[in-house]
Amino acid sequence: MTEAIATPGALKRLADEGVSVWLDDLSRSRITSGGLASLVDGGVVGVTTNPSIFQAAIGSGEGYEEQLTELAVRGVTVDEAVRMMTTADVRAAADVLRDVYTLSDGRDGRVSIEVDPRLAHRTEATVAEAKQLAWLVDRPNVMIKIPATRAGLPAITEVIGLGISVNVTLIFSLERYREVMDAYLAGLEKARERGLDLSKIHSVASFFVSRVDSEIDKRLTALGTDEALALKGRAALANARLAYEAYEQVFGSGRWQALAGDRANKQRPLWASTGVKDPAYKDTLYVDELVAPGTVNTMPEATLKATADHGEITGDTVTGGYEQARADLASVERLGVSYDEVVQQLEDEGVAKFETAWQELLDAVTESLRNKGVEA
Repeated sequence: MTEAIATPGALKRLADEGVSVWLDDLSRSRITSGGLASLVDGGVVGVTTNPSIFQAAIGSGEGYEEQLTELAVRGVTVDEAVRMMTTADVRAAADVLRDVYTLSDGRDGRVSIEVDPRLAHRTEATVAEAKQLAWLVDRPNVMIKIPATRAGLPAITEVIGLGISVNVTLIFSLERYREVMDAYLAGLEKARERGLDLSKIHSVASFFVSRVDSEIDKRLTALGTDEALALKGRAALANARLAYEAYEQVFGSGRWQALAGDRANKQRPLWASTGVKDPAYKDTLYVDELVAPGTVNTMPEATLKATADHGEITGDTVTGGYEQARADLASVERLGVSYDEVVQQLEDEGVAKFETAWQELLDAVTESLRNKGVEA
């Protein structure tokens, strides 16, 4: 399905700058065709999934017919069928990336799978689901994705405290990002109290990028002034750069140093939603301009190919830009565009979008099971 990327130069430069390149996509055909293995050979060192990705993959039916037939014969529920298919894909992808995981000492080679998005506002159910997913996938290089909702924060702490590696997703605001890092440190402290080996626990914090520009640009366009239009395409990068500043502060603190002494791993910032939504912007904008050591950039395939083909990786493009980033966000606020309102809206929409995609996936699988003579 997917051929190896022929020009690894930009991806290699990203790796040299301390950026791990992950693929934001997965399907069974991508695994069975050898496409994923080819991408790994070309420099991809991780995979992220979400309900929308699985809805697109399984909803197409390609590669899932045999398993659907077996599930139908067994008479499983639609929820169980979906979980069996998604965890099978993640398990297989984790096997493809196992050597990367081993060679990076667990830092990369990771495959993420998200808890049921309908549980986003239920802490205890999220913890139970995370434990179940880790058990079902049964691979050391799996990461369980937990949304950074208010209810998700204590779930993150508890799951990390159990020694399960976590990808925290749907982070849009700087305040929430700091809360996520705090939840991670609290989880490590719990794990230490339980006598767990902290060096085996890894986490990334998925900070969403392009959606911030999409919403703020829309509001700036509506204002229509020269000042407003001049700020388009700057808010998302500013937000992400200030997130990295927060990361440096938290993981330079005394609280962190105490955990680092017990061989804990930093929770790396992961740039998510890095596909450009506005065709007026360069298609590698959220890659070229977010290069910083100790980060992950998870890219949809189109962005990955564009980066390999013509990405301009010129070194660290984050740490020198904090003051400009603050000025850009302040300018947006002065024009009446509320940062707090935008980031809360984006979180709410993100959860709702994944819930919708999950329901569409359930509906598609329900229909497939019925077509095979089984009422789901």
